[in-house]
Formats: sequence, structure tokens, C-alpha cells
Amino acid sequence: MRLLATAAAALALSVSAASAQHLPIKRQAKPTQPAITAEDLMSRLYAYADDSLAGRATGTVQHDKATEIIAAWARQAGLKPMGDSGTYFQAVPLVRRAWVTSPVAAGGRTFEYLKDYGVFAQWGTKPFDSADVVFGGLIGDTAVKLTAEQTRGRVVVFGYTPEMASKGVQIQLTAALTKPVGSAAAVLLPMLDDAPSGLRGYFMQPETVTPPTSGPTMVMPPVIVASKAMAEALVGSPLVSAKWGTMTGRYTGKVELRDTPTSGRNVVAVLDGADPVLRHQYVAIGAHSDHVGTSVGAVDHDSLRAFNLQVERLKATLAPGKEPTPAQLAAIRVNVDSLRVIRRPRADSISNGADDDGSGTVAVMEVAEALAGAKVKPRRSVLFVWHMGEEVGLVGSNWFTKHPTVDRDSIVAQLNLDMVGRGSAGDLPGGGPTYLQLVGTRRLSTELGDLIETVNKMRQSPFSFDYTFDAPGHPENIYCRSDHWSYARYGIPVAFFTTGLHADYHQVTDESQYIDYPHMASVTQLVHDVALAVANADKRPVVDKPKPSSPNAACRQ
Repeated sequence: MRLLATAAAALALSVSAASAQHLPIKRQAKPTQPAITAEDLMSRLYAYADDSLAGRATGTVQHDKATEIIAAWARQAGLKPMGDSGTYFQAVPLVRRAWVTSPVAAGGRTFEYLKDYGVFAQWGTKPFDSADVVFGGLIGDTAVKLTAEQTRGRVVVFGYTPEMASKGVQIQLTAALTKPVGSAAAVLLPMLDDAPSGLRGYFMQPETVTPPTSGPTMVMPPVIVASKAMAEALVGSPLVSAKWGTMTGRYTGKVELRDTPTSGRNVVAVLDGADPVLRHQYVAIGAHSDHVGTSVGAVDHDSLRAFNLQVERLKATLAPGKEPTPAQLAAIRVNVDSLRVIRRPRADSISNGADDDGSGTVAVMEVAEALAGAKVKPRRSVLFVWHMGEEVGLVGSNWFTKHPTVDRDSIVAQLNLDMVGRGSAGDLPGGGPTYLQLVGTRRLSTELGDLIETVNKMRQSPFSFDYTFDAPGHPENIYCRSDHWSYARYGIPVAFFTTGLHADYHQVTDESQYIDYPHMASVTQLVHDVALAVANADKRPVVDKPKPSSPNAACRQ
């Protein structure tokens, strides 16, 4: 039933009131100055997270344009290039991975790639062309006992229960792929109808970019992610009434993975230190320059944001570990759908990545401009690295730390900024003007963590540091999820600064208009002050904690 008009109007009014506190969708850039200001950050970020850069996906022309913007800023600030062959760019090898497919015939119907199904591109390299179909049951049904013989060489179609539908698609994928599917030609899950828009777009991307693999790789069946209609055509009946383990028909269609070598690039620059001895040591400051690109289909920006905000508020009222029920999500969806009656939809398919990590990118540039514009330069040199490919597995920072353009042992610390533009009470519980999360600050060097605390206490309005996500074993695994880990694995002390995750994370709604620029300027100034303190100290931060056993060892939260 549609929400009553008065209730719909009330919801629209609340959303409009929230939007009134935000900045315009577009904004004209203004010249920057050496001092770190909210105005400078705003001018840079509106340009860097603009629709014209199409979400800055790794390996795209738009990401190359983004790195050109960073290089131009670095040149204007007077930073010295430290990339390849005297440039600001360090090339990073990549592979462009695309699926070659054909229409799928099933149940007398034809289903098209990118319309009715996608391929989960992180899984599988094994070519596939037609096979018999077996129904693998509903994920979450403990009575299902598939054998390898039942699935060998066949397409296995899985469904899922309403309970599993509320738990997230990644859990469903994991559950399906850990079942005894033997050497099945493909695994197919009818997820597209219920998947969140961002995840649906990810499944339906025609190609991805990944680092080249070295050594043998596991050969796996391709994972096909389909609509409910396609899944039921393959099974020959509604999935809830089908019997698991039974042969249901024939899948006719081709799936083949093709890789093409390509490349992306880091941006690397340096501000030389003033001390003739210490200038050969470096304080590294970094952020990642990429984001996740665009979705195949557009969504209503305002309705999606209203939905996500209400879901986050609901989660804040639930007990730890509890997720909203399907009924609760449906109730929110009914309310949000009513917005479209009185508000014109704003179609959007671009994940702009204003906070993730446009905020870190421009904050690092502001630190660089401030240090370069100061009358007295820091004693140690300051190395600025804008890493590419963080979103596809820390690719750029992994490459840079394996192939550094300065002596790796001369890097005394690395300060990483990723998502530093939010952190208000509306973004997460406990948020506010002085909220900031720190991760990794004492994992290798107690001295570095203590120095950051000391610098913070000297501020007129000190931050309230949240170390929750630095706890060993924390389920969010933040310590392992951003570029600082690539440095820490070599025993380089690190500090990760972030204002935390929020409802717009990896959504088309992560835009410049929702950034808290005064808060972001405060975080940027803190990082500047910490970098200056490390650069001017008589000694480098002492590493007094155990280093990883090997740079190739798995990261442990």
C-alpha cells in the first residue's frame, strides 16, 4: 500500500531539510593558497570528484585524467617529480579482463549478457560452453547434500531463502562456492533482482582491471549472476518448489575470459628537506587516487540516499551483529518510493568517490602545498604518493613499495589518508566535529603513536581519537584494507587517518556536496602538523614492535 500523502510529504520535507544543509551539486573552482583551508579543499574536490571523471576507475582514461590533475597541482606547488624518467608518473602493470559471452538459451527463451546476467569477474578462468543443468537448492537450506558426482561438469543453479536475502550477496556467494560443486562448469545465482544497485552494477560491468598474476593460478568455474527469470527458466520451475539435486535441462551459452595487458599509474612527488643529512630520509604521505567507476544502469540518486540513510539509522538502533529484517527494509522502501510521487527523480550512475578517496587525495595535496609554501622547509624530505588501484587490491601501493623511487629503508614513516571528509553524528554513532579514527599508529612504533597524541594535544580544539577499528581481530579489517599496509609489511611505521565508513560508501551518492569541509580541513591540518613533527625530529620513529615475518605474509587485523 502506498504511504499516505501526508506521511510522504513529511518524509520529503525531512530529506529536503537535510539536503538544504548541503552544498550545491556543482561549484566553480577558485585559486588555492598555501594555508590549509576548507575553501581550498572544496575547490579541489569539486573538480576531482566531478562527473567528467566518471568515478576514476583503475585502468580507465578517466583515471589517467585524474592523475594529470594531481600532477598539475604538484607542479604548481613546486614539488619535484619522483616517478619514472623524471616525470610525476610511475607506471603500474595491469591486466584488462573481459568476458566473451553469447546469449543463453533456456526454457524456450533467450537471455542477454549485461541485461539478464553478468559474470563475477574475480572468479574463474575456465572457458565454458554449454552444459546440463542441476538445481543446487536454496542457500541456507541445511538439508541440501550435493555430491561431486551430481554436479560434475554441469551448471549448478542456486537459489536463496528470504533469510539469506537479508544477509548480503557476498555471504551468498561464499555459501554457494563452498558447497561440494566438484568440477561444475558454472555456478549461477539469481541475485540481480535483489542486489543493491552498486553491487548489481559491479556484477554487470563488462570488464575489470586487475594486477597481472605471477605463478600458477587456481582454475575455477565462472560464476554467473542471473536474474530470477533466467534462473527459473534453467530450472524449469520456481526455485522454491524445485527439488535439489535433479537434472532440469540444458544451458546453451558461452563464457570465456580474455586478458589484455594494460597499465595504470601512481603519482609521485617530493619536497626536498632542508637538512643536508636528514634530507635523505623521507616522511611519506599518501592517498589513493582511484574509485569504482560507473554502474551499467542509473538509479534515482535522492531516493537511494534517503533509503541508505534510513537503513543506517535503523542499524544504529539494533543490537550488535543484528541486521534489519526483510520486513523492516520493505517498510523503508515503501516510504522512499513515495518520494518519487512528489520529487522528480535524479538519475545517477556515477560513483564519484568524493570521500573515497577524493577527500584523501586533495587533503594530501593541501599538505604538500602548505609545506612547500612555508618559509622554513622541514628537515627531512617529504614524499607524496597518490596510489592507483587501491579499490582493486592495494595495487598501486603494492607496486610502489616493491619498486620504490627512493630507498625504501629511508622512509621513516607513512601517513595514509582515506575517507577523511565526513565523520559527523549523522554519518556514524559518536561522530562530531572532533571525531577521527586512527589505525595502526602503534602497531610498529609506540613512538609514532605517542607523537601523534602529543601533536593533537597542542591543538586549540584537539580531536577525540577513536581506536576501535585498530583492535586486533576487528571484523571490519580496516588495518588491512588501505594502502598503509603495503608500507607496514616492510616494517615502516604507519598511521592511518580516516573519519570512517558511512551510508554513501561505494554508492553513487558519495559526492562533493555532502562533505564536511571544516572538519576535513581540521584533519588535514593535523596530518600536516604530524608530518612536520616527524620530519623535524632528531631521530626517526623507533620500531619497537615485531615486524611482519615477511613482506609477502598475509595481513592480520
